[in-house]
Amino acid sequence: MLPNAFIEKLDPPTDKDIKRELAAVKPLWDELITVVAKQHGVDVREWNSYSKKAGWALKLKRGDRAIVYLSPGNGAFLASFALGEKALISARKSGLSPTVLKLLRDAKRYAEGTAVRIEVRKQEDIETVRKLVAAKIAH
Repeated sequence: MLPNAFIEKLDPPTDKDIKRELAAVKPLWDELITVVAKQHGVDVREWNSYSKKAGWALKLKRGDRAIVYLSPGNGAFLASFALGEKALISARKSGLSPTVLKLLRDAKRYAEGTAVRIEVRKQEDIETVRKLVAAKIAH
């Protein structure tokens, strides 16, 4: 798993910090945030750090509902979801790659949902995350 770039930091990262760590991937970070806000109304952003060892993650919400967590790393970021069974079924039908379908099959299940983490490094990864956001919102 991609290590969080902001482990042991007391304050949430600034946009300048994010740009420094993500480098060439920063436009994908910005695109994802913009697209899910426009297409799905995911317009609430909250930085969270549950522990110093975990680092910081940007929680994207629609109203009070958490949709996806974005965790910045060095040159990439993780998009993390907790998907319920109906969202998983919908995601499997959304044209995801065989690699992502295997990831969904093998993902660890928890009471709050199946933990799915997508490492974002290229445009195709954004498309995967968008499909998972749509599945999560639909269910």
